[in-house]
Amino acid sequence: MKKWIIRFLILILLVILCAIGFFLYQGYSMYQEALNTISLSNKVEKVQEDSSYVKLDTLPIDYKNAVVSVEDHRFYNHGAIDIIGIGRAIITNVRNGKLLEGGSTITQQVAKNLYFIAEDNNPMYRKIAEIFMAYDLEKNYKKDEILELYINTIYFGDGYYGIEEACQGYLDKPAKDMTLYEATQMAGIPNAPSVYAPTVNLNLTLNRQRKVVSTMVENGYLSQEQADIVLAEQNKQLKTK
Repeated sequence: MKKWIIRFLILILLVILCAIGFFLYQGYSMYQEALNTISLSNKVEKVQEDSSYVKLDTLPIDYKNAVVSVEDHRFYNHGAIDIIGIGRAIITNVRNGKLLEGGSTITQQVAKNLYFIAEDNNPMYRKIAEIFMAYDLEKNYKKDEILELYINTIYFGDGYYGIEEACQGYLDKPAKDMTLYEATQMAGIPNAPSVYAPTVNLNLTLNRQRKVVSTMVENGYLSQEQADIVLAEQNKQLKTK
């Protein structure tokens, strides 16, 4: 009986390993196919040539801090993937019985935006392909360069891609002129543009902004006094609506 159980467990393990190998192969094949279409360096250069592309060092530090804080607060401390972040997301989602958090790093999101945003194949294959591409990004580009690519390729809703288009569209000003209030609001939109874009539902936009502000306080980017100023400005905006 014991030998039968051991053989059964070994068989199950082999099946699991084969399944993992199959998914890895499919994801790697998707990654290679993407690179064969256009190299990473050429893809990055193409993005940087866009007229709306902005350099990270021209933007307010508050916006950079807001993005990192709410999207991937350990961005400067981990590599292509964040094992701690993945584990935290799994625990949170299991506890709540629904998908509340994702485990993707900013680098993984850049990989997706550059190559796999329109990919309609198996999401597991795509996720694995993103991880392979994320490792390439981390190997060839500095953290600030990756963050710069992120803010220039993320979608903000209403047809706006990148922070410059979004600021021109939503704020009627260039991204470099964002105030702290505007920076915290803009940083919250890409998580779910169809929900948080200010043209969709301002109350949800402001709720998301409060989440951004609270994470910035939690991660040491804002004092509570600064956070209170942003929240007071929110109240003023609501009263004028």
